[in-house]
Amino acid sequence: MDKVTIFDTTLRDGEQAPGYSMNADEKVRMALQLEALGVDVMEAGFAVASPGDFAGVEAISAAVTRPVVACLARALPKDIDAAASALRRARRARIHTFIATSDLHLKCKLRISRADCLSRVKAMVAYARSKCPDVEFSAEDASRTDMDFLCKVMETAIAAGATTVNVPDTVGYSTPEEFGAMIAELVGRVPNIGDATISTHCHDDLGLAVANTLAGIRAGARQAECTIGGIGERAGNAALEEVVMGLRTRHDHYGDIATGIRTDEIAHTAAMLANITGIKIAPNKAIVGANAFAHESGIHQHGVLANARTYEIMTPESVGVKKTELVLGRHSGRHAFAERLAQIGYPSLAEERIDALFAEFKALADSKKTIDERDLVALVEAGYGVKTDPDKVWKLDSFVVNSGDHMSATAQVTLVRGGKKRQEAALGTGPVYAAFAAIERVVRRKFTLEDYQIRAVTERRDALGEVLVKITDKKTGGVFRGRGVSTDIIKGSILALLGALNKIEA
Repeated sequence: MDKVTIFDTTLRDGEQAPGYSMNADEKVRMALQLEALGVDVMEAGFAVASPGDFAGVEAISAAVTRPVVACLARALPKDIDAAASALRRARRARIHTFIATSDLHLKCKLRISRADCLSRVKAMVAYARSKCPDVEFSAEDASRTDMDFLCKVMETAIAAGATTVNVPDTVGYSTPEEFGAMIAELVGRVPNIGDATISTHCHDDLGLAVANTLAGIRAGARQAECTIGGIGERAGNAALEEVVMGLRTRHDHYGDIATGIRTDEIAHTAAMLANITGIKIAPNKAIVGANAFAHESGIHQHGVLANARTYEIMTPESVGVKKTELVLGRHSGRHAFAERLAQIGYPSLAEERIDALFAEFKALADSKKTIDERDLVALVEAGYGVKTDPDKVWKLDSFVVNSGDHMSATAQVTLVRGGKKRQEAALGTGPVYAAFAAIERVVRRKFTLEDYQIRAVTERRDALGEVLVKITDKKTGGVFRGRGVSTDIIKGSILALLGALNKIEA
């Protein structure tokens, strides 16, 4: 089988999308799952962009063992120096440097000539190679670059030491026919192209990112740059799961091309990204959406019951969607609970964490007849990223809320920290507003509520409610997310806010 390298940029290009930013701990957790998924290269960030990005690249470099860790850098010495420094603990490192090559970008953005661009490509790729043996060069806006000039740029980059040359459709302008022809022309015209791997990086502005990526692979590219769920700048990138499953499902069209992706980890990886960022997967999302393997039409149901292949071109199990479900209830024991957590993707939780979750599960089981996988995931995710040291964590002791359509809402909230209780009351235009105002008084920390979402975890009336909040700490300017789950939506809201506040303390 001819292998395509999967270069995942969820933690760099994906994280740049509004709402998808992650702190260093969240990035490391996602990176470890990407490693379990089997990605060959993970782009950990843009080190020169901010101290947070630098710290994220450093932390990921130290955490993962098998994949290549890449760091983005403009074709500038300071960027390349920052990337090399952030990657110093990586077992396998790559500096990914780039410069725009289209006449539009050269004239309007960089204000340099083609000759200046070639000179910078030569100098900066060589400089990056002096810092790291694995160097990737990207010609930004390649799909709108003059073909003769693009060939010269790629030849220059490879001669200067680039081991991978990336052909981005930066603004999602190309069509599959055009993009495939561009890759084929590079293969045929660049004399030293055999000394480097050709890569694709396609954006989805016209909804063609995956189609363009697959066309590029068919034409000779052997690295595909993509993200989980297709997240990224503007309309996003090529979705990793769609590229991988496209190649796997259609060998008849793409030939004997394989990837190293463990496809049975796809669904769990997508779910983890959604849980970390708080942005739900669209139900009609290909491969990983809730409806991807659901059949409501009678005709479809009949066909699937007769033979699943009538309406399923891949099995749910092949991407990690399990049809069988062990239902837990109030009489289930700790062993069954721990076993179920391992089955749904949490095999290495600490014993004390399992004990705490089991207590929460039992309390939930008293108010809810049955608990399914989505309830368990919500319980586990609600506590991620929060320190467990009782002296440094705010915990809810009790709350009382009064609200009605002809009165101002009032809330009295009692929190515990370090064994000491603190209580405050506040007014608000609604019960959640009042509760949050009371908490702000208790913790003596001002914050701005940037986002607040409520959703039912399951479909029934006794559904567990999941609340997601995003706040900005007025003291540090940092953005923090919290998640709370409860059958009482006010309690869930309080727990979500405490989760975010405890992350500030952490």
